[in-house]
Amino acid sequence: MKYIAIDLGLKRIGLAYSAHKDIVTPLPAVQRKNRNQASAEVKKVLREWEVECVVIGIPLGGSSEDEMRRRIEHFMNLVDFKGEIFYQDEAGSSKEAESMMKGEIKQIRDGRIDSISAMIILQRYLYSLK
Repeated sequence: MKYIAIDLGLKRIGLAYSAHKDIVTPLPAVQRKNRNQASAEVKKVLREWEVECVVIGIPLGGSSEDEMRRRIEHFMNLVDFKGEIFYQDEAGSSKEAESMMKGEIKQIRDGRIDSISAMIILQRYLYSLK
């Protein structure tokens, strides 16, 4: 099964890929200018990597879960993805990604942290399948 994880943000969309349950690779993040541009770029990535399943990070159990789920569903409708979509708790994934990048964090605004966060989200999801 080919997976892509999405860490959906207002400025950047982190992406990570896995075709093997033990290997997850961060992909270049999508710089978000507007919804239509961002959804078109994500759709292109999903087609390019022949993805069958999308895992989306969401803050589960928090007060913003319903609102985030609504925004994610709207975004994925724009992407028009026909495969399976799963939600994975993203709690702490950005902090974990920042700690992995160590001292570089202050200079990085190119989406690497967002894609590492997506990698962590996908690793958590794949681990839950074991």
